[in-house]
Amino acid sequence: MGKIIAAGIGLVVGAVGGMMLGGGALMGAGVATGLSAGICATVQAAQEEGIMTAEQVDQVLTRASQDLGSSEVVSDPAAMVGTADQCQSVMDALVAQAG
Repeated sequence: MGKIIAAGIGLVVGAVGGMMLGGGALMGAGVATGLSAGICATVQAAQEEGIMTAEQVDQVLTRASQDLGSSEVVSDPAAMVGTADQCQSVMDALVAQAG
């Protein structure tokens, strides 16, 4: 359960960090990246804890992508993750940037 709480905190920090990147399209891309990272961390933690199956992860990611993509928060809906494979790519990219 601790991983899920940490992932939720990551979601909030990622969203706030994304919003602070700048204005316009850059802000939208930052928000999409921050939200994607937080969402991915959360669903991956849920899968590791046995709370969600791989199919449920894909279902939740698709729904979150659709919901956020149709909002004004994300200016580029294509930047949002929609599958577990895309999540892995986002997380790998973040690890590479951090290290």
